[in-house]
Amino acid sequence: MKNIFNQSKAQEVIDRINNLTPTTPAQWGKMDVSQMMAHCNVAYEMTYDENQKKAGAIAKFMMKLFVKPTVCGPKPYKKNGRTAPQFIVDTPRDFEAEKNRLVDYIKKTQQLGEAHFESKESPSFGAMTSQEWNMMFSKHLDHHLTQFGV
Repeated sequence: MKNIFNQSKAQEVIDRINNLTPTTPAQWGKMDVSQMMAHCNVAYEMTYDENQKKAGAIAKFMMKLFVKPTVCGPKPYKKNGRTAPQFIVDTPRDFEAEKNRLVDYIKKTQQLGEAHFESKESPSFGAMTSQEWNMMFSKHLDHHLTQFGV
């Protein structure tokens, strides 16, 4: 996966996003392109919004044990995989607004850099390494940008 903390690699992801249009069709799945970008924004909202509800101790333990290896591991996501309820976007969204938010989140993440994310607490998985954060962000974006052919 690309290192989302590297400026040129982050720009490559942004360039892919800039190739999307409001009518870019999905190659699989139920979301349209605007919903997909809103869906990708949820991971950043959970990272940056201090008001996000954190998982309880038992839920966090289960998430670390069963979900984190899939989310933060190197194996690509499967097409049409299950989505956590908080990531489901099934209402219409504004293409430009979601695109701008996503690009801004990618830029913010890159500018904060690896050191900021080293041992940063995830509301779902607890403390994570910068490599795990990179894998989570990069893999998720790649999966959905590939879903829309960019």
